[in-house]
Amino acid sequence: MKMLKYAWQNGLQQRNRWLRQLSAYIPQRSYNSKIRNIGILAHIDAGKTTTTERMLFYAGKTRALGEVHRGNTVTDYLTQERERGITICSSAVTFPWNGHRINLLDTPGHIDFTMEVEQSLYAVDGVVVVLDGTAGVEAQTVTVWTQADKHKLPRLVFVNKMDRPDADFDKCVHDLKAKLETQPVCLQYPVKSEDGVLAINDVITLEQLSWQQKDLGRSYNRIKLEPSDELRELQDRRNELIDTLSGLDDELADVVISTESFASVDGALIDRALRRATCQQKVVPVLLGSAYKNVGIQRLMDAVNDYLPAPEERNQIYDCFGSEVAAKVFKIVHDKQRGPLTLVRILRGEIKRGMRLVSARGQAEVVSKLYEPLADEYREVSSLQAGDVVICAGLKSTVTGDLLTSSQSSLKNAQKRLKQSLGTSSSKNEEDEDSDESDELFSLDPPIPDAVYFCSIEPPSISSQTAMEQALRQLQREDPSLRVSYDTVTGQTVLGGMGELHMDIIKSRILSEYKIDVELGPLQIAYKETIESPAITTLSVEKEIAGSKQNVSITMELVRDQSDLFSLDKSPENLPNLNTLRPRILQVLKKGSISALERGPRVGGQVVETQIRLHNATIGRGTADSFVMATAAQCVQKLLSTSGTRLLEPIMALQIVAPSERISGIMADLSRRRALINDVLPKGDRNKMILVNAPLAELSGYSSALRTISSGTASMTMQPCGFSSMNSVDETLAERRAQGLE
Repeated sequence: MKMLKYAWQNGLQQRNRWLRQLSAYIPQRSYNSKIRNIGILAHIDAGKTTTTERMLFYAGKTRALGEVHRGNTVTDYLTQERERGITICSSAVTFPWNGHRINLLDTPGHIDFTMEVEQSLYAVDGVVVVLDGTAGVEAQTVTVWTQADKHKLPRLVFVNKMDRPDADFDKCVHDLKAKLETQPVCLQYPVKSEDGVLAINDVITLEQLSWQQKDLGRSYNRIKLEPSDELRELQDRRNELIDTLSGLDDELADVVISTESFASVDGALIDRALRRATCQQKVVPVLLGSAYKNVGIQRLMDAVNDYLPAPEERNQIYDCFGSEVAAKVFKIVHDKQRGPLTLVRILRGEIKRGMRLVSARGQAEVVSKLYEPLADEYREVSSLQAGDVVICAGLKSTVTGDLLTSSQSSLKNAQKRLKQSLGTSSSKNEEDEDSDESDELFSLDPPIPDAVYFCSIEPPSISSQTAMEQALRQLQREDPSLRVSYDTVTGQTVLGGMGELHMDIIKSRILSEYKIDVELGPLQIAYKETIESPAITTLSVEKEIAGSKQNVSITMELVRDQSDLFSLDKSPENLPNLNTLRPRILQVLKKGSISALERGPRVGGQVVETQIRLHNATIGRGTADSFVMATAAQCVQKLLSTSGTRLLEPIMALQIVAPSERISGIMADLSRRRALINDVLPKGDRNKMILVNAPLAELSGYSSALRTISSGTASMTMQPCGFSSMNSVDETLAERRAQGLE
């Protein structure tokens, strides 16, 4: 034991020496370490908005408790949100708690608005994942957890609705381990009285917490447990917590080894070890409560302050900006009085009212006003420092994902410093990881998921066309997952979206906010196409335009390949010709040929899993770039027509929960919809859960059909899970539907 103790101490000394040496190379930054930037993530109807409302109430930001079913919540302020009782747009609120300033983003839980979640995660340092205590880890929970993994965000889990008789805390913890492959550590356990009132046993302090409902849960009692079986069980769980953390934290392990006892470990030491392990994403603290019944929210806010990281503990990649301004745009909203409002996370420096900022695209903007966020209410401020979230008014051309700096020279200097630091990486793995962060740092466009539905949109009159286009530009600036394009064949404006609800909300917002009674065409499935077999052809085009002779001859091949869209055939017979082409001409050929893949010959779907291979190109002297580009596109279109294409249809993953006696009827209906049933699992005492993959084309209006089959007792969620090939009969039906013949 002594040898092990000395080994731990020696390791601690070496680590401390290394940290002191490293700190000499880190520039000093001005931060408020009492700031916490967090997001709330969850499956739909898990209680995110209700939890946020309680936080605002107990922090003193609101004087009354808002309820989703009453339509009077702070963060769900859109008319569509209050009518439907769901969150559509993420909302930012700021409130104080125990000497800290918490900037919170309440995000949607519906899969149609997953882009809102993705944007919000760029602005936070940690997240609270809310679970429904009666359902555990659900489909969208897995999706948002994966998104948080991508951003390397520390997490807390809050198991909500624990007051309900069918809530199962142990099952939720098991789901976290099994479905999310994480290491949950339980800081609390539920206790219910005979009349069903929920109380909480605190593992660290060995206290029982009970909330007073007379004052809407503002106060709670802390009672030290008397010696009993309940206390002994809680002490065992405390020892398990210490044992788990001591395997992950040097300081705690050193104390445990030196004292040879768990009992001597105090709560402050556990909190410090838990904070370090959480920030390093080694564990996920689990808390519980009932937001609707006003239980456990204050302890959740304490946990946010205690265990989630401060701004200076994250985003070290932005150190290359030094004391200069670096800020990330993560959302844009349009206010009727104030115009476009840009939500910005300040990563370095300080933003002041009247300040001039430059985006990474090179566009200069002036910040006319600064606001502290509280959903759709705003409090004007004069300046905010690094680590905070702020709303900027007056930024007219900035878009979501933009990086804002004080000047172009500041951006270039930061890029130079970053390259120098990457050049001193100690290993290839570190270099690859830093390079990925560098790409993310200076990338301009956020990753946008593919649309699964599209439809035409028409104004009520020609005079409303300009107003409709302006409304769509503003909505697209707010919501990058909304695709707006102009179909040159039909002359229509086409919208692409993430689902039926998404498209319905867009139409509703245009009507309510912009007073334009637009008409949406029938929803069409966003099919994709791929070539049936490789094909090669040569296209020669010669024309005289305005007295100038244009001459292009191109040989191209299409092959099945999921890697690069465009490649050069470097065989010995073709390489000499390709080497004579100037880089500019190659870029023109690439741009023209790739543009032809945007619209396939069968239903106009994007052509995927296909690579264009350039074999040969001869460009006449004086030939315009636009002519070369058009010829390349014609060559690819000719190849697509020659080789023929197959349709790929979007597939949706469904989770259906229904009483056991309704399962047979639901499965019979699914079989008629070309669905693949993956599994049927027990869900509680009376219900079962069906896991299904089904074509989107067969799911139009399915939620209504499911309610009819189950007499309103079943619920479902679905999300995209890729594309699948179709048989010839289904392809013919899809073509007829696309042409309006079905």
